[in-house]
Amino acid sequence: MKEEKPSKKAWVVSVDMGYGHQRTAYPLRSIAFGGKIINANNYPGIPKKDQEIWHTTRSLYEFISRFRRIPFIGIFLFLFLDRFQKIVGYYPKRDMSKSNFGGKALFSFIKKGWGKDLVMNMQHPALPLISTFFAPVFMAEHFGYPNDMYCVICDADIARAWVSLEPKKSRIKYFASNNWTRDRLKLYGVPPENIIMSGYPLPKENLGGKNLATAKKDLGYRLLNLDPSGRYRQLYSPLIKSYLGELPKLPNHPLTIMFSIGGAGAQKEIALSIIKSLKEKIVAKELRFIIAVGTRPELKSYFTDRAKELELDGWLQVLYGKTMEEYFEAFNQALRTTDMLMTKPSELSFYAGLGIPIIIQPSIGSQEDFNRRWLLHTGAGVLQENPSYTSEWLFDILGSGDLAEMAMQGFIEIEKMGTYNIEDIISK
Repeated sequence: MKEEKPSKKAWVVSVDMGYGHQRTAYPLRSIAFGGKIINANNYPGIPKKDQEIWHTTRSLYEFISRFRRIPFIGIFLFLFLDRFQKIVGYYPKRDMSKSNFGGKALFSFIKKGWGKDLVMNMQHPALPLISTFFAPVFMAEHFGYPNDMYCVICDADIARAWVSLEPKKSRIKYFASNNWTRDRLKLYGVPPENIIMSGYPLPKENLGGKNLATAKKDLGYRLLNLDPSGRYRQLYSPLIKSYLGELPKLPNHPLTIMFSIGGAGAQKEIALSIIKSLKEKIVAKELRFIIAVGTRPELKSYFTDRAKELELDGWLQVLYGKTMEEYFEAFNQALRTTDMLMTKPSELSFYAGLGIPIIIQPSIGSQEDFNRRWLLHTGAGVLQENPSYTSEWLFDILGSGDLAEMAMQGFIEIEKMGTYNIEDIISK
C-alpha cells in the first residue's frame, strides 16, 4: 500500500444537515486525510453535549423546511426564523462587518466548549483544515488550530453568519464560489488576502480532468436532445464548435429529466404533480424521468408506491443510496446522461456549470433566493411553471431551443475548476 503523504492532504470537514455541505465536500475526498470526510456533527466519539447542539440545529432546519408548506402559520414561522440567516441587499454598498445576533449566539456555544473535542482530534497531524460549513472553522480558530483554515462557500451569496465576529483579525481563508460571494465577503470585513476565487468544487467524474473532456463530451450529446429542431445549433454553430468541437451525429441517451429532492424532502408533492403531467410522454418513451430521493428510504418507498399506482412501475427510475457516498456516486453518474435538472436553487445551482440547464423550483430560505437570482442572472436556468401543466410549458421551451442555450450559457459562464483549484492550493 502506497504511504500517504500528509503534506498533500487536508482535514476535510462537513456537516450532516441536508445534502448541501456534504455534496460540496464530496469532490474533495481525494485530498481528505485517510480518504475520509469528517462530519462535525456525528463523527466517532463526539461528546454527547456537542451532538445535542448539532442535533437541535438540524432538526429545526428540517422541521421548518417541511412546516413551511402549511398555510399562514407555517410561512409565518419560516419567515421569522429565516431572519436570522437572511442575506441583506447588496446595495447601497456599506460596511457590513458588524456581527449580528445569530453570530453572537453561535460563538456563545463555542466559548463554552462546543467543538473543542473536534479541533483537538484534528491536531494529529495538524494539516490544513477545509470546511464546507462555517462553524467548524470558527471552532478551530477559537481553540487555536495551528495550521491554515479554509471555508468553502456553498452558495452564490452568503449571510453574515459565514464570517467571524471580528473578520479583520481572523485567520480564516475563504474559497469563494463566484464573484458575488467574493465581493460580499469584502463587505463583511474579510481582508482581500483571505479570499481565494476558486469556484465551487464540482465532481471530477463529471469534469474529466482540467481539459474538461467528460463535461464537453456529455454536453455535446445533451445539446442534441435539448435542441430537437436544430435551431440553436444552426444559429450558434461557431460558438459551439469553439468550445466543444464537432458534435456527435446522434444522442447516446433518450431525453432525460432528473428531479432532485432536497434533504428535508419538502418537494415530493411538486415531483408527483410533475410526474402525473408527464405520464403519457414517459410511457410513450418520449422522455426518461429520474427522481433522486437521496438517502431517505421512506421517500424511495413513497415514489415506488406512487409509480405502481400510476402504472409507471418500470418506467420511473428512483435514484437512492444507502449512504451519502453511494448516493452521490450514483447521482453524479446519472447526471452524465441527464438533459435538465429540476431542483430547488441549492448548491446544485453550480452544477449548471456542467452544461445542465436548471428548472428552478421554489426556493427555501434567503440563500436559495439569491441562488435563484444568480442562476437567472447567468442565464443557466428558468423558473418552474405550474407543475400540473409541465407537459405543456416544458416542451414549449424545449422546442424553442432555449434549454440548449441555457446549457451552453451555464457551461461558458460558470467556473468549473473549483475542485482542481482547491487541490492546487493544498498541494502548494
